[in-house]
Amino acid sequence: MSGRAPRRHRRTPDWGRYLTWAVLCWLFTPVGFVVLFGFNDITGRQNVTWQGFTLRWYGRVFDYPDLTTALLATAAVGALTMVISGVVGGLLGLALGRHRFRGRGATDLVLFLAICAPEVVIGAALLSLFLTLNIATGFATVVVAHVAFTVSYVAVTVRVRVMTLDPRLEEAARDLGAGPWTTFRLVTLPALLPAVTAGGLLALALSVDDFVITSFVRGDVTTFPLWVWGATRAGVPPQVNVMGTVVFVAGVLLAVGNVLLPFTRHGGSLPARRRR
Repeated sequence: MSGRAPRRHRRTPDWGRYLTWAVLCWLFTPVGFVVLFGFNDITGRQNVTWQGFTLRWYGRVFDYPDLTTALLATAAVGALTMVISGVVGGLLGLALGRHRFRGRGATDLVLFLAICAPEVVIGAALLSLFLTLNIATGFATVVVAHVAFTVSYVAVTVRVRVMTLDPRLEEAARDLGAGPWTTFRLVTLPALLPAVTAGGLLALALSVDDFVITSFVRGDVTTFPLWVWGATRAGVPPQVNVMGTVVFVAGVLLAVGNVLLPFTRHGGSLPARRRR
């Protein structure tokens, strides 16, 4: 036997994990500053340098009525966009993933054009459409515009889920005497619900975040991003950071709820086919 010690294999660093954490830190750094400066004890309107810690802005979050109105308008537009885009995009994704029909290729092209087109182009096109049809811009046109550019995301998300469904489940339901509506309600819809919810939440996030398209079709409606942009010339108050923090936390809770939805539907445990 040789007296040599066994050679140790040198462990290769997991650069992929380090890169992932670096990207996450880079993405969440601005959010961290928004949360942090919501506690900044400033004396004027310029909230750009740290001056001390305070909780008083959370008690005075509604000191600016115009800001509160803008946030409520953003929430209303986002909620309507999520519901309408979820329903229309869900049905569109189901049709594209399940059926073959004339114009299917053109529909795919329009969906991806809506995703790829610059927001300036979409906003200008929608404004031209409303002016041509003599439709006054306002709250309704903002909702229509947001649905127009978010429904594609829902449709694509649901379509991918539809293509992975097992058609034998629906066939078994029909063999057991279920009609088309009962099969859709008890088999198809529960299987598609996580994808529809994810697409709806994505539409909500895009709607709340949108600035460019909204500025084209808003009329006299002011949303939260537009109010913040207008306030930058005089100084953004800490209430903006507080409301931004609330919006971010609400988005995180909705995302976590969507992730936990499949577990609650199976009694708090993984489905049997996913267990190892």
